[in-house]
Amino acid sequence: MYNRSASLSAAAARPQGWGRLLAPRYWLTWVGLGLLRLLSLLPFSLQLTVGAALGAVLRRLPLRFVRIARRNIDLCLPELEAAQRRKLLDRHFVSLGIALLEIAAAWWWSTARLQTISRVEGLEHLREALARGHGAILLTAHFTPLEIGGRILAAATPVNIIYRPTKNEALAHVLGRCRSRNGGHAIPRDDIRAMIAALKKNECVWYAPDQSYRKKGAEMVPFFGIPAATNTATSRIARMTGCAVLPFFVERLPGAAGYRAVILPPLENFPSECPRTDAERFHRFIEAQVRAVPDQYLWIHRRFKGITAQDPDYYGRTLPPPPLRAVSELPPSADSPAA
Repeated sequence: MYNRSASLSAAAARPQGWGRLLAPRYWLTWVGLGLLRLLSLLPFSLQLTVGAALGAVLRRLPLRFVRIARRNIDLCLPELEAAQRRKLLDRHFVSLGIALLEIAAAWWWSTARLQTISRVEGLEHLREALARGHGAILLTAHFTPLEIGGRILAAATPVNIIYRPTKNEALAHVLGRCRSRNGGHAIPRDDIRAMIAALKKNECVWYAPDQSYRKKGAEMVPFFGIPAATNTATSRIARMTGCAVLPFFVERLPGAAGYRAVILPPLENFPSECPRTDAERFHRFIEAQVRAVPDQYLWIHRRFKGITAQDPDYYGRTLPPPPLRAVSELPPSADSPAA
């Protein structure tokens, strides 16, 4: 018998303009998503093997990303020999290939399966911060296990995830369904009001403001000793809400050992009177984690884009020399992720 109420419920569950998602321009997206869904069924060790092979192939293709990653490694890690930097570039693309397979695991694995290969350290720091009643920001950065790291965190504690919306409607639809189903609440990165509202409700917000940012409020803040366009809003948000700010990093362990997520204690005396100083302070945490797992940092991002036309173009065809640097690479502190 026809069930009118069930039919109406199913229709309500579909996104507005559902038919647009089936348009020819999204067919390739659906094929790719279907392939990812199938790959999520593989054993974890085999997923790693497939991802590593895919990354090795990408490394050999004439992609702009390869040139960007090579340039970033040269800029940030000049102390390495040229051969060491080439090997790091190879390992980075292996890490990128694995990250693509990690998307499949993050979106479609059960929580029970995910927890067999992951652990979260430092949850007590988050609980103590939330006990103060002003919310907490887990301040993180763009490493290749970013997507599965968000899922690992959502499996351990309720969390609001700040994300960059995609213009691909089909991909956005699947991404939103998977993230909401798996315990994370997604907030678009430009929706600062929603982020502040969550903090004022004493919730946890996962936030990665480390990529190049050239909008209002951006400042050129040293990263590996090189000025980089940086979002300094974390300090202002912390001041407005009184929330705690805790560094958070996820690393892929060797072999098939899985993942280690670490929540560090809240930053003391944060925010300070200077948002630029606060941003540089967090950059030091990122630098320490990069040195701990250099292949897992997202080197393909053009981190050193400037704010003005007078800033050096490190990614052009004619490359300027790296700037002379002060000794900013201090040994990791006792509470850094590399310690």
